[in-house]
Amino acid sequence: MKSNTASDHVYFNDGFKCSTISIQTNITEQNGSTNNSVGSQGSKEFILTEDGKKVKPPLSTLECTRSWLQNCGRRTFNRKTLHKRLPILSWLPRYNSQDAVGDLVAGITVGLTVIPQALAYAGIAGLPVAYGLYASFVGCFVYIFLGSCKDVPMGPSAIVALLTYQAAQGSWQKSVLLCLLSGIVELLMGLFGLGFLIDFVSGPVSSGFTSAVSLIILTSQVQSVLGITAKGNTFVEIWTQVFHNIEHTRAGDTVLGITCIVVLLLMRSLSSCKVGPADESECTKFQRAVNKILWIVGTARNAILVVVCCLMGYLLHSEEHGAPFRVVGDIPPGLPSLQLPPFSLSANETSNGVAQGFVEMVHSMGSGLVVIPLISLMENIAICKAFANGKPVDASQELIAIGTANIFNSFVQAFPGTGALSRGAVNNASGVRTPLSNIYSGGLVMIALLFLTPYFFFIPRPTLAAIIISAVVFMIEVKVVKPMWRSKKSDLVPGVGTFVACLVLPLEWGILIGVGLNVIFILYHAARPKLTTELLTTQAGVEYSMITPDRCLIFPSVDYVRNLVNKQSIRQNVPVVIDASHVYGADFTTATVIDSLISDFNQRGQLLFFYNLKPSICAIFEQVSAAQFVVYYQEQQLDDLLKERNYVQKRLETA
Repeated sequence: MKSNTASDHVYFNDGFKCSTISIQTNITEQNGSTNNSVGSQGSKEFILTEDGKKVKPPLSTLECTRSWLQNCGRRTFNRKTLHKRLPILSWLPRYNSQDAVGDLVAGITVGLTVIPQALAYAGIAGLPVAYGLYASFVGCFVYIFLGSCKDVPMGPSAIVALLTYQAAQGSWQKSVLLCLLSGIVELLMGLFGLGFLIDFVSGPVSSGFTSAVSLIILTSQVQSVLGITAKGNTFVEIWTQVFHNIEHTRAGDTVLGITCIVVLLLMRSLSSCKVGPADESECTKFQRAVNKILWIVGTARNAILVVVCCLMGYLLHSEEHGAPFRVVGDIPPGLPSLQLPPFSLSANETSNGVAQGFVEMVHSMGSGLVVIPLISLMENIAICKAFANGKPVDASQELIAIGTANIFNSFVQAFPGTGALSRGAVNNASGVRTPLSNIYSGGLVMIALLFLTPYFFFIPRPTLAAIIISAVVFMIEVKVVKPMWRSKKSDLVPGVGTFVACLVLPLEWGILIGVGLNVIFILYHAARPKLTTELLTTQAGVEYSMITPDRCLIFPSVDYVRNLVNKQSIRQNVPVVIDASHVYGADFTTATVIDSLISDFNQRGQLLFFYNLKPSICAIFEQVSAAQFVVYYQEQQLDDLLKERNYVQKRLETA
């Protein structure tokens, strides 16, 4: 209690009294006796002075530096940190034949998925299709060593490809440099433990952003299905161009594109079709074989469709008239050369004919250097959490993994990549066991670059557009609206706000608006805490009002709390106790307003006490209102406080 001057620097924990452990202190008892037992001793790193302050013994600068380096070395170079930063050391010693078979099947399945997706996603980034393949193999090998999630298949993704297009505007030089710089940003964020930043993007904001991006990607591929040209950065701009050029629609591209979309959606449903009983153990061998074939056809639908349409393009192609639809065209054969990313552009390599140096290139990328790492992390963590089965996810380690992968990717002319949720689902369904499955999917991409690029010439562009549309249409998260409406309608505001902003404005502004709306809601709730008021009775039968705030008292909320406390206390005119059990933080503004609140009560002649206030907050309040501030920690102490102040309860006499 505040009135005990001998305990100014001591917080008496009543839990010690009922403990079976003998804990002795060197504090003078209230009856004047002294306990000279040794008791529990603390660290010798501090010296306790007579006034209760802790001071460190003097150390030279050299000793401080040496001690700091030793501590850093102990924290960094140990077995736990090594296994944390190189996850391969945790699972490789336990690797067995069953893991090898599972990884082989999953790796080949994902490889058959990533090749057509890479060709298609390069078009979203505004780049030749070869750059999609360049972004699909080196990162896979890097993730084997640094990745912490077995289900993440490194490579290009639709959302990051769209962000790349908005930042680099279809320039392969800027896209490759963006890959390097975003990888460096991701690596630094991981090393400094900034993975927690993803927590500031709430579920509604993430859903609104993903849905808007999916619509933009779908819209950007309409031009390929119709066989027209429609350039734009936002949803509105692209549709404006589509309607402006719709008169140039090519019938062959439109028929093929729509047919491919329908076929892909039908083939997608095959993976969930089953023949025979629902319990797989009761199925016959023939039924199991049929179910496996259906699953393979449904999973590898993109690759099957690309092969069929490529063959059709080859058969219908003629030297005079070409094909009845637009095809991919020439792709450079072989693996990309190993070289540094371009750090400047000549006048012939820019759209405006003006040479650009490194600074100009970086400046033209704008906020993409920050947005792409955050969105890449968001996609990657979505995969990790979806298949983690309750295990914790290390966001900082994932940043290190995808950052290092993008840095290495930039040396083979790749654009930024991350884990794609669609391929992660295929990976998990294929029975992946460890991140080593990436070696097989990356190997398939290398085989395609070495031997299959001449045949990619005949792949129809409407087919690639159909692959993208049939994939992103299921990323529009309409299903979250209904449960969000039922649980908390206010969460729809940042979600819908992000969705609309991303459609109308550039994507980085859209997600910034969504996060801003979330912050406004958080600040509003912090500024308007809930107060519970109860009329209770002490053990001596004296009535008092217990007011309990449900959160910390900080400067935005303290005036609001003061007004409510005054209103409730005037209405009941009994002693007031503020239960501070949930108050875990306060500041100087809070202390000054609390002093004003105490003055309000003194002017009315009404008693005010604080119950269960934490010692750290008590110390802040005491600096402002030391003479009037009263706090207690046991319920029976309230009667003693009332007696000390000669309080007599006013009762209404009834005849």
